[in-house]
Amino acid sequence: MTFRRIALLALCIAISACSKINQENYSKLQAGMTKADVEKLLGKPTECAGALGFASCTWGDQKTYISVQYAGDKVLMFSGEGLK
Repeated sequence: MTFRRIALLALCIAISACSKINQENYSKLQAGMTKADVEKLLGKPTECAGALGFASCTWGDQKTYISVQYAGDKVLMFSGEGLK
């Protein structure tokens, strides 16, 4: 392997190890937090949808995710799956 390939592989491993979608950050979520506080903790969501003052945002993929439901700008409830 060339040095460039080894460096790229190491970078990919480092990035995947730094995921914000984990049990530690999930345990920091609280009802009443603002959207800005949640995004500061988890980063930008993978997807969001909503209507009439309610929204649901998800971080992660189908196997490992955190889902947060908002009423207005505040966390109403949240759930997670596959967190380590």
